[in-house]
Amino acid sequence: MRAVARTRVSVILPGKLEIFLQRCAKRREEIAFTVEIDNRMLCAARKEQVNRQEARPAPGSAIAICIVAAVIAVMFVSAMLPSPLYPLYRKAFGFGGLTLTLIYAIYVLGNLIALLIFGRLSDQIGRRAVILPAIGLGVGGAIVFVFAASTTWLFPARILSGLGNALAIGTITAWLTELHPRDDKAVGATIAIAANVSGLAIGALLAGLLAQWAPWPLRLPWLVYLAMLVAAGLVALRVPETVRAPVRRWKEVSLRPRVGIPDDIRLRFIAPAVTAFAIFALFGFYAALIPGLLGTSLGQKSPRVAGEVLFELSAIIAVLTIATRTLQSRVAMFSALILLLPSLALLLIAQVLHSLPVLLGATALAGIAIALGYRGSLEVVNGIAPAERRSEVVSIYTVFCFLGNSVPVIGVGVLSLWVSSLTAHVVFAIVIGLLAALAFAAGLKFARH
Repeated sequence: MRAVARTRVSVILPGKLEIFLQRCAKRREEIAFTVEIDNRMLCAARKEQVNRQEARPAPGSAIAICIVAAVIAVMFVSAMLPSPLYPLYRKAFGFGGLTLTLIYAIYVLGNLIALLIFGRLSDQIGRRAVILPAIGLGVGGAIVFVFAASTTWLFPARILSGLGNALAIGTITAWLTELHPRDDKAVGATIAIAANVSGLAIGALLAGLLAQWAPWPLRLPWLVYLAMLVAAGLVALRVPETVRAPVRRWKEVSLRPRVGIPDDIRLRFIAPAVTAFAIFALFGFYAALIPGLLGTSLGQKSPRVAGEVLFELSAIIAVLTIATRTLQSRVAMFSALILLLPSLALLLIAQVLHSLPVLLGATALAGIAIALGYRGSLEVVNGIAPAERRSEVVSIYTVFCFLGNSVPVIGVGVLSLWVSSLTAHVVFAIVIGLLAALAFAAGLKFARH
């Protein structure tokens, strides 16, 4: 019996083993087929996901760039908004010419505080995290202007505006460059300048027209501006962050002022910095003193005329910044330095002849010079700045812009206490001409470094 059982097992087992192996082979084929289908489905799902991601707007989409440009335009409306109103403020609060220049120039105090202490803050915590507080400072300045009841109120209002605008300009310039698909520094600088100056043009025209035709000439322009700031803050929330690894804890943030330019670009920084000082001195002369000059020398006391002259200047700058964007940055900068001299001469001739047409011609030439000089010098700085310190370097450059925008104006105001306004303006023109020559020489000498 045991022998028979062993025989059956030996016969039966091979047959069952063969069936088992066949079933295993079939199962392996089914599993392989299933795995192949799963892999195909997974690949198709991944491809679909990639397609969906590619279909989404990129972080540097045109919409994001337009939003950031609009934000900086709105911010800088406040820089020019009070200029057509200065004669009205002088009449309402009874202050003189020197006080007027100080009110205009105190703006630079807010600029310097923001740029020197917070100039590289957006490199650390992110662009959006800085631009929103900057808008908040602009709101604070506008509110103080709305409730201004004496000359004293105008000083903190200007300081707050200066803080907000200076905090915004370095951040926005870096943000625009990083949002561009090719990280194009030239395009970022061009858009930043055009948006900045467009805001100045809107501010001048808005204030002039409202002061001329609408009620509450010293309050309504600021109420309109408040609404613009709120809208800018809401749309800024939708722009993607471009700083890849922002600092999350405030104790890791460094607010220690770092006033300096990297050693390897220091010599090349001289020409664009001095250019910026010179062209913004001319711009500051227009913004602070042209409304008064129109009334005293040309008999044009209407805030609308002052607003229109300042609008002409700013609009020419904005348009030419875009129209000459293909012009090489150093060529643009050198051309601006050459054009500064005839624009200053025409400005003095307009005052001597009491001629509005000559002033308009001087304004057009000044707009061309400022457009070329601002875009060219900023592009040079944006191009030589290391990526990790771009916001800081642009902020230092902007310090020169704001110093030029205020210090010469203060000098003209102080000098006018002892000499005639025409003599003070001649001294101003000579100083700016010498600075233009210095910038030109430095640009030629250090271009190869």
